[in-house]
Amino acid sequence: MNVNDIYTVLPPLILAAGAVILLLIDLLIPRESKSITAWLAIVVLIATLVPVPMLVGRHQTGFSQMTAVDDVALFFDALFACIGVVTVLLTLRYNQDRGIMRGEFYPLLLFSATGMMLMAHAANLLTIFVGVELLSIPLYILCGIARPRVDSEESAMKYFLLGAFASGFLVYGIALTYGATGTTQIAEIARKIGAKAVGDTLLLFAGAALILVGLGFKVAAAPFHMWTPDVYEGAPTTVTAFMATATKAAGFAALLRVFVVGFAPLLSTWQPIVAVISAVTMIAGNVIALSQTNLKRMLAYSSIAHAGYILIGIAAGTPMGTTAVLFYLASYAATTLAAFAVMTSLGTVAGEDQSLDGYAGLFRRKPLLAAVMALAMFSLTGVPPTAGFAGKYFLFQAAVGTNLVWLAIIAVLTSAISAYFYLRVVVVMFMQEPAEKPQPLSVAGFGRSAAIAITAIATLVIGILPSTLLNFVTEAVKAVASAGHPPV
Repeated sequence: MNVNDIYTVLPPLILAAGAVILLLIDLLIPRESKSITAWLAIVVLIATLVPVPMLVGRHQTGFSQMTAVDDVALFFDALFACIGVVTVLLTLRYNQDRGIMRGEFYPLLLFSATGMMLMAHAANLLTIFVGVELLSIPLYILCGIARPRVDSEESAMKYFLLGAFASGFLVYGIALTYGATGTTQIAEIARKIGAKAVGDTLLLFAGAALILVGLGFKVAAAPFHMWTPDVYEGAPTTVTAFMATATKAAGFAALLRVFVVGFAPLLSTWQPIVAVISAVTMIAGNVIALSQTNLKRMLAYSSIAHAGYILIGIAAGTPMGTTAVLFYLASYAATTLAAFAVMTSLGTVAGEDQSLDGYAGLFRRKPLLAAVMALAMFSLTGVPPTAGFAGKYFLFQAAVGTNLVWLAIIAVLTSAISAYFYLRVVVVMFMQEPAEKPQPLSVAGFGRSAAIAITAIATLVIGILPSTLLNFVTEAVKAVASAGHPPV
């Protein structure tokens, strides 16, 4: 091991070290002062961002080609750190109100984010597997951290059982891929497939299919999405917000590495399969969401649908598709966190009312919260000039550019369907009277107010000035390609 090896995992290394130190410091912090642990977690996340600008332009592998650093990996580092900061800000008041202000919450969150970053820095299939497990195990605990709430414990159990099942698919897929190519290094897999130096083609196809199933679970793509509504509904809302954004981004980081890089020579084989999964995911997520009366479950099916949209960029298999995926992940994260930030502001210490009726007349009670939620709903629908509109435009453009016009048409039609259940929330908030005397809202607090402001502003800025983010991710993808690495 040398300094160059350290550079390839510097941001996740800082985050992991910070999580370990925070875990030890938390032992010295009194139970009634766990907000200190939260603020220290924010410090660790910000410290993770410090080396990112210094590493831009550095493209190399390390630890015997197990890890890699490039501008795309650094983009994901920044994205995960920003999502982590917003999530911690949301937890300050929410966890205190719900009686789950436990110090271990924050180190677990940091460990999970470390796994996500490791997946983005992976140059080897084994590294991806380690990252998936490091991501998942803390999340299993976080989903059930609201014990003795039965729905929270049920959420953790379901996520654990199905997550372990999906990990089995992933590890078997890696084993079969190794059996076919004799290597687990992603770049070497691409080279051997391109040179037709694969021992057993059928074994390779089986391996790729199993890896797709394992990662499809993480991004909640149909038909591997069944766990999502129950887990999202039962988990604490702050954990759900983190899962819906960061976990999805990590899954797509791995999909980019494995399929757009490792299995790139097999594009003509896996592209139709991924395109069909994308179409099915968009249709299933949007159609089932139509019947939901619980906002949390509706956003769960919305998350499934948006995984389908992002899969369009994966199916494209081009630098344009990759650019669209990165842009959409950032815009989707800002929008979804804004929606969940408003959700954490509603309810009482006794619990949350996430039914649509609970949002009736919200504009008359809390006009700013209603305005932010409306902005999030418009963005998820894809209404200009929000971040969601810009993200969908670039994804549709990537689909048309690779002759996936039929997929773009399905995406447009399902976006039209989604307008019904997203705009229904706006109608309820602005045009309906509460069915009964509304319960008092919990006090916002500085952290929650800051999170709402950050996400709302980001949703608007990305939509109004998309060129700033688009240029950044475009240059990142170009830089990776020009450095001699496969264009992720």
